[in-house]
Amino acid sequence: MIDRSFIDELWARSIVPALSKYIEIPNQSSAFDPDWKRHGHMDRAVALVVDWVRAQALPGLQLEVIELPGRTPLLWMEMPGDGAQTALLYGHLDKQPPMHGWHDGLGPWTPVLRDGKLYGRGGADDGYAAFACVAALKALQHARQSHARCVVLIEASEESGSPDLPAHVEALAERIGTPSLVVCLDSGCGNYEQLWITTSLRGLIGGNLTVTVLDEGVHSGGASGIVPSSFRIARQLLSRLEDERTGTILPEALYVDVPPQRRAQADAAARVLGAEVAGGFPFAGSTRPVSHDPAEQLLNRTWRPQLAIVGAAGLPAPSSAGNVLRPQTTLKLSLRLPPTLDAAVALRALRAALTSDPPYGATVTFDADQGTTGWHAPVLAPWLAESVARASRDVFGRDVCFQGEGGTIPFMAMLGERFPQAQFVITGVLGPHSNAHGPNEFLHLETGARLTACVAQVLADQCRAGA
Repeated sequence: MIDRSFIDELWARSIVPALSKYIEIPNQSSAFDPDWKRHGHMDRAVALVVDWVRAQALPGLQLEVIELPGRTPLLWMEMPGDGAQTALLYGHLDKQPPMHGWHDGLGPWTPVLRDGKLYGRGGADDGYAAFACVAALKALQHARQSHARCVVLIEASEESGSPDLPAHVEALAERIGTPSLVVCLDSGCGNYEQLWITTSLRGLIGGNLTVTVLDEGVHSGGASGIVPSSFRIARQLLSRLEDERTGTILPEALYVDVPPQRRAQADAAARVLGAEVAGGFPFAGSTRPVSHDPAEQLLNRTWRPQLAIVGAAGLPAPSSAGNVLRPQTTLKLSLRLPPTLDAAVALRALRAALTSDPPYGATVTFDADQGTTGWHAPVLAPWLAESVARASRDVFGRDVCFQGEGGTIPFMAMLGERFPQAQFVITGVLGPHSNAHGPNEFLHLETGARLTACVAQVLADQCRAGA
């Protein structure tokens, strides 16, 4: 049996202090800090994790920082094991931008421990992963439990869409081998009371929709009614893509059939969570969710395309906005895709909807900066289904739950293609109100420790099953 008290003590004594120092480092991903190498924050974060891992003094653990020209670094760890199988464990240590709106006393680079939660950017997404992976291995050694050979990859470009990871994986292909089990600690949980296994991840297309109507801005009093508004045209184009009343995406090419098993699992998760599905979001005032049916909410965020406008350009701040008919409007679109929809197919449909036959003959472009196909988990092998069920009951005292996630982890689709026979355990600590990517992000510390114990149990079960 895995010693929970050993893991809890390791988290309290060693991991939480190290994570607090990690939160202080503004190691934004390369998409948000293109000059990351000169600034040095990413290297500081890597060094912090390396120093902590070495201080654990795990017998047999090999540790190396892999650096390729022009790429963010990758932290490689390898632990010999019993049998011929390999388990691959994954996480990342780059961060999203700080964002505004942190509560008084909180901040992105200021670790604050409050009510069992560690606040600060990147602790939950995904700084804890490297520490949890090593802690699971240390717990196995402490319990004298056998495990398969384990490879740990901690990348530093995930928040930018993992552009550097394929090169690292290719360079390390022989050393990685052929994993039969993949464990990813960069996902979410429906609550903090049981183990949650991610069954799918949505794909993503991100890009800039730009509408240009003039070569320069002109007085709105003289031009309005003659020159069409670039914002109004952008609004018309978005209506081709999305029903503004319901949020329903309109092109049929952006949909797939939801597998019956995933519908059944969404129904089961909805029965567990009920109103908590929507209750985990900080709705303002009397704002209501798109749907009041928890099962439909889960399917909406996991298997149906959804659009968010995440940025804009060409719009001055209200305090400095004059009466000018602006020449151009740019909107940053984030379109989430069903897990099994090919991103290239979706991009063609999206571009056709937005740029064909533009109103008033305006100049319309859509420049995609991200296109990632989602991921759909293979059916769990009997040994793994039994393992996660037992781990949840033993560690959390409740049954395991399964749900899709609305986010995107590019590495999972890559691994699914590269290792089609592998089993996957995708899980994480991003539960209600944890607010990854937003202000007031926190890591639920008890869940982090419990998840570490579950990972250790699954690794032990893999070895026993010879899988």
